[in-house]
Amino acid sequence: MTLITPDQIPAGQELPFRHRRPEWLKVRAPWGQTYQDLKGLMRQERLHTVCEEARCPNIGECWGAGTATFLIMGDTCTRSCGFCAIKTGRPTALDVLEPERVARAIQELNLTHAVITSVNRDELPDGGAAIFARSIRRSRELTPGCSIEVLIPDFRGDRSALQQVMDAAPEILNHNLETVPRLYRTVRPQALYHRSLDILRWAKEMDPTVLSKTGIMVGLGETWEELDALMQDLAAIEVDIFTVGQYLRPTEAHLPIQRYLLPEEFDAIRERGLELGIRWVESGPLVRSSYRAEQQVARLSARSPHDGGGTASGPSTLDPSVGAA
Repeated sequence: MTLITPDQIPAGQELPFRHRRPEWLKVRAPWGQTYQDLKGLMRQERLHTVCEEARCPNIGECWGAGTATFLIMGDTCTRSCGFCAIKTGRPTALDVLEPERVARAIQELNLTHAVITSVNRDELPDGGAAIFARSIRRSRELTPGCSIEVLIPDFRGDRSALQQVMDAAPEILNHNLETVPRLYRTVRPQALYHRSLDILRWAKEMDPTVLSKTGIMVGLGETWEELDALMQDLAAIEVDIFTVGQYLRPTEAHLPIQRYLLPEEFDAIRERGLELGIRWVESGPLVRSSYRAEQQVARLSARSPHDGGGTASGPSTLDPSVGAA
């Protein structure tokens, strides 16, 4: 299997799309009462969400359904990844009461699955691991039936920092590789591919009952051979969940899109990942790391607080007609 080459692209879908997105990447503008209520609650509790800070295309669907990904430890990152819309600079002091506010928001929203992520805080000795751990524990205290997913930074390869998070026992431990190794220098200049793999491997060693998860963007210039090698790396360390979505350039100052992959190419990536033994592959043009995460934990987790109900029907490629992914 190979990615489709430019000469194979159907007429009218030629690349690059520099000034317009293809039809399968168009989404509805966010609206609805639940969306407005959730936005109001976030401002009331002085909370940030990665949905807003990273300009996620799924914010309308996810917030409309009453789900969100909480961004802790501020809105300023110590790293400068070429793809990311979150601002870079010197972060403010840690807010030690933030785990309490996150937990209260989860309780008020009556969530069954919550995702908590953060900016990189490389200036902190533990990279913010203790704040993650407190957020998990307090959220579980206030909402016992809610499963918790954390999307963590690499903690600069500090295994003891990771252990703090794992000791709090989230249902899903997510750390995104973001791209293939060759592109790290431009996409994730302050990160190391094998260090990120170590985080995922260590997490599985520390607690095999916690689902391990990672995700990447495509459209940055990667090849099929590189994608296949990456998926083989994930299968070798028994990563449970793999998400793949189209890179969308936040502003002209960010890395350019090299190409838009066709929906059938995302299907091919999903099929290959499953063939290699990855338990759940969510692959589609608008897939983002936390999309439909509640389905993943309900289906795969051996210790989910849920009964496996809900709308999950197993691993699936998203239907772009629903408006978000």
